[in-house]
Amino acid sequence: MLLGMVTAGAALQAGLAAPSFAQEFETTTPIRHVVVIFQENASFDHYFATYPSAPNPPGESPFTPFAATPTVNGLSGNQPTSSVLNPGDVGALFANNGNAIAPFRIDRSNAVTCSQSHNYTNEQLAADAGLLDHFSLAAGAGGTSQIGVGCHTASGAGVPGFAMGYFDGNTVTAMWTYAQNFAISDNHFDSNFGPSTPGAINLISGQTHGAQPGPANTATLSPGSLLPDGAGGFTLINDVDSALDDCGSATTNVAFTDPNFKHTNVGDLLNAQGITWGWFGGGFTPTVPATATARAVCGASTPGHLAAPVPPGTTAAIVNAPVPDYVAHHTPFQYYASTSNPHHLPPSSIAAVGFSDQANHQYDLSVFFTALAAGNLPAVSYLKAQAFQDGHPGNSDPLSEQNFIVDTINTLEASPFWQDTAVIIAWDDSDGWYDHVNGPIVSASASSADAFTGSTCGTPAANAFPGRCGYGPRLPLLVISPWARQNYVDHNMTDQSSILLFIEQNWNLGFIDGPTAPPKGQASFDRIAGQINGMFDFDTRPHPEPVILNPTTGLLVP
Repeated sequence: MLLGMVTAGAALQAGLAAPSFAQEFETTTPIRHVVVIFQENASFDHYFATYPSAPNPPGESPFTPFAATPTVNGLSGNQPTSSVLNPGDVGALFANNGNAIAPFRIDRSNAVTCSQSHNYTNEQLAADAGLLDHFSLAAGAGGTSQIGVGCHTASGAGVPGFAMGYFDGNTVTAMWTYAQNFAISDNHFDSNFGPSTPGAINLISGQTHGAQPGPANTATLSPGSLLPDGAGGFTLINDVDSALDDCGSATTNVAFTDPNFKHTNVGDLLNAQGITWGWFGGGFTPTVPATATARAVCGASTPGHLAAPVPPGTTAAIVNAPVPDYVAHHTPFQYYASTSNPHHLPPSSIAAVGFSDQANHQYDLSVFFTALAAGNLPAVSYLKAQAFQDGHPGNSDPLSEQNFIVDTINTLEASPFWQDTAVIIAWDDSDGWYDHVNGPIVSASASSADAFTGSTCGTPAANAFPGRCGYGPRLPLLVISPWARQNYVDHNMTDQSSILLFIEQNWNLGFIDGPTAPPKGQASFDRIAGQINGMFDFDTRPHPEPVILNPTTGLLVP
């Protein structure tokens, strides 16, 4: 039910300021604005293995925990007192770990790393039936990159075991500081095994089945990106661009267009209730607009690793090479015809942001900050950083990521919307970084791509969609809000679709699949998702004042 809802057209004609728009919608909690900052590629242990204890070596951001800080389900044992640059030189650190190489600390001076192997099958192989002892077999997989510890040896080969590395509060300082002041979960999981695109799709729909090769697709996608279900349908299991996006691949792409399947995401649910929302992505504005005969081009780029020190053995010219701002396979609403903006058209006006117009709720990241400054914050906003700040190893790093997150939250805290806003910081996948906690298999699959135990991943129900095995790796999750509990660790089990569930429940949207549940193994994950509500205190408002951080150090600003 909506209270005094104002339509987009009426609001624009009246010239109304947008703060009243989202606040007119009835919610089940005091939260009237949700901002999801969706970052890239970090397991929980990779960022919080030793929280809240950091060694504080000279020259790094010092971290001192609050008194009575609760511990997390992290790695046990002694931690090093200084950087360990050689993955094999870890002594007795975490001696009971089952991997051939024990977990080791990555120093702040080596914040630039390469990406690890983290596709649907390889993540299951690393988990090894829940033993979690094959991570040290993964090699750094940085493509052609030659930057950072763990990327490549001098011969160009990957460095085995680098997936066991972790950062602590001297590098991911802002994340630890937010955890001190707000709420963090240590029992949050990737909905499925696999990389970015399945994680992004699960964030907005909890359902990766129903994708089809695009009409111009000339590549054989199965089982690399699409897994057949045996009945003519496919499940998306790895990264591939959308067929509904000019700035994605023109020949290797998919879309959720299976005519036998209901394709619904949270944007459709919000639209049905007239509730404002938007996805705001870095680099979404095309550098070359679409024409009647040519696709739009998103060619903007930014030098990489601007906030990180130059790693030993490399040069600033290599580290600061241009990184394309826009990543098509990180933009989930573009995979659905109902919510895509294929030609990357801009909104008709800043006052129209959040409403249905030619932009169809898909915007450049800069539009979020322009609209916010103009007093227009949609009820639900998803933010995707430019690639150099999204945290993805190789093109980004924790310090560049920190700059983006802190600047964004500081800006929101200074806005008139802050008192009823919740910022949810989540990640799309683990990047293959080690984590010592294995989630339950709540959705099983037995297919050519599964390898959790032999050639299966649990025992699927009859007619269950294949390629949806999960939960996958454990990921970080933080809630920053005036209503978030303070210095709190939530142990309730959740997954990426728990964020979807919170939005559904807060605005009474219903489930993705509607009121009737599909057969077991075919429903959106929102029906089985745990709640993040325990990370809030809706009775006392724990944070009457903003918590402002320094984007460079990650520490509190006095």
